[in-house]
Amino acid sequence: MNFTPKITNRFTYIILLLFPWPVFAQDLVKYVQPMAGTAIATTASALKHGQTADTRFANTIPAVTSPFGMTQWTPETESGETKCIPPYYYKDSIFNGLRGSHWLSGSCTQDYGSFTIMPITGKLKTTNYSAAFKHADEQSSPHVYSVNLKQYQLKAAVTATERCAMMQFTLEQADSLYLLIKANSDYHEGFVKVDKQTGEISGYNPAHRIYQGWGKSAGFSGFFVIRFERSLGKTGTFSGDRIFTADSIKNDAGTGIYAGFKLNKGEKLIIRIGTSFTSLDGARKNLQAEMPGFDFDRAVENSKLKWEKALGQISISTSSERDKRIFYTSFYHAMQQPRLFNDVDGRYPRFSGNYQIEKLSGGNYYDDFSMWDIYRAQLPLFEILNPPLINNLAKSLILKGKQGGWMPIFPCWNSYTSEMIGDHTASVVSSAYLKGITDFDAEDAYQILRRNAFDVPANRADYVEGKGRRALDSYLKYQYIPVEDSVLDAFHKMEQVSRTIEYAYDDYALAQFAKALKKSADYAALSKRAKYYTHVFDPSTGFVRGKHADGSWVSPFNPDKKETYITEGTARQYTFYVPQDVPGLAKLMGGTNKLEQSLDSLFVKGEYWHGNEPGHQIPFMYNYTPSPWKTQAAVRKILAAEYSDGPGGLGGNDDAGQMSAWYMFAAMGFYPVNPVSGEYLLCSPLFDKIAITLQNGGKFEITCHKANPKSMYIHTVKLNGKTMPDNFIRYRDIMAGGRLEIFMQDKPDTN
Repeated sequence: MNFTPKITNRFTYIILLLFPWPVFAQDLVKYVQPMAGTAIATTASALKHGQTADTRFANTIPAVTSPFGMTQWTPETESGETKCIPPYYYKDSIFNGLRGSHWLSGSCTQDYGSFTIMPITGKLKTTNYSAAFKHADEQSSPHVYSVNLKQYQLKAAVTATERCAMMQFTLEQADSLYLLIKANSDYHEGFVKVDKQTGEISGYNPAHRIYQGWGKSAGFSGFFVIRFERSLGKTGTFSGDRIFTADSIKNDAGTGIYAGFKLNKGEKLIIRIGTSFTSLDGARKNLQAEMPGFDFDRAVENSKLKWEKALGQISISTSSERDKRIFYTSFYHAMQQPRLFNDVDGRYPRFSGNYQIEKLSGGNYYDDFSMWDIYRAQLPLFEILNPPLINNLAKSLILKGKQGGWMPIFPCWNSYTSEMIGDHTASVVSSAYLKGITDFDAEDAYQILRRNAFDVPANRADYVEGKGRRALDSYLKYQYIPVEDSVLDAFHKMEQVSRTIEYAYDDYALAQFAKALKKSADYAALSKRAKYYTHVFDPSTGFVRGKHADGSWVSPFNPDKKETYITEGTARQYTFYVPQDVPGLAKLMGGTNKLEQSLDSLFVKGEYWHGNEPGHQIPFMYNYTPSPWKTQAAVRKILAAEYSDGPGGLGGNDDAGQMSAWYMFAAMGFYPVNPVSGEYLLCSPLFDKIAITLQNGGKFEITCHKANPKSMYIHTVKLNGKTMPDNFIRYRDIMAGGRLEIFMQDKPDTN
């Protein structure tokens, strides 16, 4: 099926005026593989360290959307909104419809506020209507998805804007076409309604919290309105196999609306859909603003233009088409979340509210921050590519803190969750401010972050709700979290050593913010706490280790065994999570040579697990040893082993784009080991040339000079013609534009 419309010269002229960049010359969307990550990973580290088959899925979906859009549109092969089950698995062969989804890309969470539209032909049926399909029947890209449902002799396709979608259904024989429209409420709270006078179908699916407050109302719903290009035919409601003539239905299992049409062979039915988190009226306004007409081909082309512009911000030169596919697929995955949450008029649901609506004075409000993951590389990537976006994200986080009273730990579903460990909003907001992304109230931001770092909620109900750092009282009392504190009021319980060292990083991040705001007392206190990681480091073993309240170590001890005091990993893996003080960690180990030996041991034993984020900085840590060339070798091996072409192309949960952003940084030759510092550790780029177009119109170019095509070891680096003395580059150098030249050879440069 060819979705490229015939564009008149006049239309081309208008498009070029609106988008003055060579979109048609680039054609980068052809490299994006939305199916990547929808099949189970088979990499060596995924098989060894993945706890279950589910954790070896990247848990991405073939989303049709706009960058950071409100709603993703995906084929549905898995019904419901079950935790850790994405709407689509590549292994499936049964199609349930096209879903308007709010799945957290690459996660093990759950969908919310979603709804599904299933086309069928022939006689009306409201159960057992799913259709068999083969992947040869699908076409998938960021801007359009289509499937040929041979069982029903029809083709279904969908394209999207930031908040809306357009679907097209084409019959291959004259027949009756029915659309079955369901709000996917696992709590049986969905509502759908047909208005025959206006020809509109609308509905909502109330969102519910998970983790802290699991099952409680999230205080908002996923709303949708559907408009048709032709008058509605036969309509009604259904619940399971029961069919009714009523115009609405709610609060029952398997409920929905059906709408029937008579179409000739080759005839098309086009529908437009608006979505919102505030109201049905908000969905209508979004639809009118973003998708006022029914021209499907033009909608597809407009969506493609958006993706070409976004992907075109980084151009790469390489002879490997496979590497281009992996890179631009990673780029697409890195632009799924955080999610746009406000309507076109600025209205959005109040954070941790009860169906209260707020309105922005400017900018956009975002949610679904997979914060334990994305502060490492995904958000730092957009500090370079899109500082205004980062500013909106920081302002969104500050709004959440002000509206809820405490800065959320892992803000998803517009609610407190306290999911995972750490308090990494401190890293995100501090990093933005220190990089000059400052269009927000710094004092407000600091005070909210400070409250998390210094205070425990006086009201126990607030703490149970998910407000404040988990186990902060123990952390402050002992200067580490002893194993006697089981951290009961958390989804991730125990994990005391991992919490200790992640809080130490967050304290470092907040200390830098305090220093910038000239808060000297806080800076001193937080800088001291940034060293608390040393209190769970056992010098007799050379690893972090569980510790009792009396100061004794937990025994027995095996650094390669998963323990309750470590989060999703082992002591050996977590020992290297000291991004704020790698030289200090080296000193604890006995010097940089010992650090190198410890890193060697991790890789030799096969204990490096790329599918889990706490290890993502590890291969770059050789840059702090006498053998930085080992970073260059290790990163190249990981790029080759942990990322591949096709549906199984990711070695673990993508976690809202963190795995993908790691690939992008590593393939471009630099990585933010310490995201707050503004320093990026160098490795050898995978490509011959990289050009990053900055928001100010400047360019930062990386050129590789290789002794031969397989050269990967660095011997000289020049920035704007001057030899660099360090093995890192600074944020300010990148943002100033210019040229980084990396000279590479076949053998390690031991000097």
